[in-house]
Amino acid sequence: MKTFIALLRGINVGGRCKIIMSELISAFIEIGCSEVQTYIQSGNVVFKNGKIEHTNAFAKAIQEQIKTQWGYDIPVLVIVAQDLQMILENCPFPDEIMQQSYFTLLHKEPKQDLIAQLAKIELANEQIAIASNCAYVFAPQGYGRAKLNNNFIERKLQVVATTRNYKTMHRLIRISKIKN
Repeated sequence: MKTFIALLRGINVGGRCKIIMSELISAFIEIGCSEVQTYIQSGNVVFKNGKIEHTNAFAKAIQEQIKTQWGYDIPVLVIVAQDLQMILENCPFPDEIMQQSYFTLLHKEPKQDLIAQLAKIELANEQIAIASNCAYVFAPQGYGRAKLNNNFIERKLQVVATTRNYKTMHRLIRISKIKN
């Protein structure tokens, strides 16, 4: 059975879209997942499933389950654990910057001309590097103040995205390795 990671965007943030983690685990089990574990309260779920052929279709199933059970229509990204590790390993920033970076995971590959346009944007204290499945953002003044935030990147690349910091990415990979 493969290990997957589901990233739910915008739950339990600022008092919005509240979901109790034990209930979320139960919902994942109901749709055929095993060894389900959450990490922090903001929508990070590591699980196993031997029947997933297309992660996008399974993400849609999770999204529908959440909409049915809690009434929230939120984006969900499902990724194979090894692919998440590759995203982290492919970070173009040096280690000391990478460990302070944010990873905006893209739900689909953006058009090359949009990537090129976004790559041209220069901000005094922020850096961005864009791959087909992730925008790597370094915002030393904090992500809350970053102009290169999730909403900005979504608008510029015209794709749905969700962002995690280095610590969360690293921890999700560690949890997924324990499951293997």
